[in-house]
Amino acid sequence: MASRPYKVAIIGYGMSAKVFHIPLIRVSPAFNLYAIVQRSPTADNDASKDHPDIILYRSSEEMVQDSAVDVVVICTIPTTHFELCRLAMVNHKHVIVEKPFTVTSQEADDLINIAVNRDLFLTVYQNRRWDTDFLTLSKLLKEDTLGRVVEFETHFDRHRPEAPKGGWKTKPLPGGGAIYDLGTHLMDQVVVLFGLPDRITGFVGSQRAHNPEGVDDSCTVLMHYDSGLMATVKAGVVSPEVSQLRYWIRGEKGSYKKFHLDCQEEQLKAGKKPGDPSFGIESEDRAGTLTVIRDGQSTSQPCPNIEPVTYSAFYNDFAKAIDGQGKVPVPVEAKGAMGVIRLIELARLSSKEGRTLKK
Repeated sequence: MASRPYKVAIIGYGMSAKVFHIPLIRVSPAFNLYAIVQRSPTADNDASKDHPDIILYRSSEEMVQDSAVDVVVICTIPTTHFELCRLAMVNHKHVIVEKPFTVTSQEADDLINIAVNRDLFLTVYQNRRWDTDFLTLSKLLKEDTLGRVVEFETHFDRHRPEAPKGGWKTKPLPGGGAIYDLGTHLMDQVVVLFGLPDRITGFVGSQRAHNPEGVDDSCTVLMHYDSGLMATVKAGVVSPEVSQLRYWIRGEKGSYKKFHLDCQEEQLKAGKKPGDPSFGIESEDRAGTLTVIRDGQSTSQPCPNIEPVTYSAFYNDFAKAIDGQGKVPVPVEAKGAMGVIRLIELARLSSKEGRTLKK
């Protein structure tokens, strides 16, 4: 294995690469942005002009022949993930793949076997595990502040009643729609906290009155646990709220409610990056609300986020995994990501058949 910094090649040059990966790679001493695969650069969208120090490849097939590449980051549409992951790994590259991992759980299982057989590291970019509000509520649960949790809601709602125009997300493609896009993040968070559910009920479809392409723009998934916990995953496009609900967790000792999305995506889009002053820090008015039972009465108070770890932790942990040659886990285990894809398959089947399904 090459020594640090590990040379990274990115396949794809859309928002995912520009916002969620390149800024993190650039600030990590463990990685060097070495190459980008962009099939059709344009005058106003040319990776080689934006990053003159990289090698620009026009095809993934050409890039994987470059023996200097250590890690391949796949930032393309979900229908391409399986073939590109396989291409990279059969050419002896470690792989980071954007969510959703794959279109089917069988594809995910096949990729895991390739990684194991070739002694390669494979991980899925589930960056919402490092949302600061998610880590804050995780700390509350770990400390048993809320007691036995019976309801857990995680939302990614927006008010976009008009169907967008253009782009692959507007097409009814395999691996597309709200449940594969935002639902993947939300279901992953539930599984991280509570493990796989025992049963699942899905509602997958469209909230828009006019949806000419027939894209599943919304989803609600109920994840049932034998412990009595009900976890609700919800992503909708008709939600005319001033402040969108993000989390609402209720337990025997208290509750936690939080509005607004984690600010890191917004900051990355604005050109900020980990290490910049205030990166990942939400304003005080966006703090969640913690309610606890004291002397038989409910008492509420603001619950500010813990100190941000930031999305850079994903790349830091991946570097440690490579350094440790398997003694340290990758930041997101591929088997866990496969489990989420299987839940999506069950949720879609549940929605189609109108019944609750066992895991």
